[in-house]
Amino acid sequence: QVQLVESGGGLVQAGDSLRLSCAASGRTFSTYTMAWFRQAPGKEREFVGAFSWSGGRTYYTDSVKGRFTISRDNAKNTVYLQMNSLKPEDTAVYYCAGSYKSTIYDTERSYSYWGQGTQVTVSS
Repeated sequence: QVQLVESGGGLVQAGDSLRLSCAASGRTFSTYTMAWFRQAPGKEREFVGAFSWSGGRTYYTDSVKGRFTISRDNAKNTVYLQMNSLKPEDTAVYYCAGSYKSTIYDTERSYSYWGQGTQVTVSS
């Protein structure tokens, strides 16, 4: 069983930066594709980006490209989401998710493991 625990959320102003962390249990973390999703109030959960274990590939949704960066530290079983130039529309609960698949998918059903989420609020 894999457990994911997010941290690092908070209240920031537009233009600020924030780094989220997702700590994973399990000995095979290095073979998970790790993704970040977010869910804004009244909206469906959406894909933000992912980091494949195969080849270190990353993929981001268009709205965060150039602002958000996903990285991972396999020695610490942790994946990070560095968020720069935050906008009010980035306000959401952010979730990390894990998959054994090497291919990056942007759909929730492709991920077997989920964290509890961490709130990010960006004020204007």
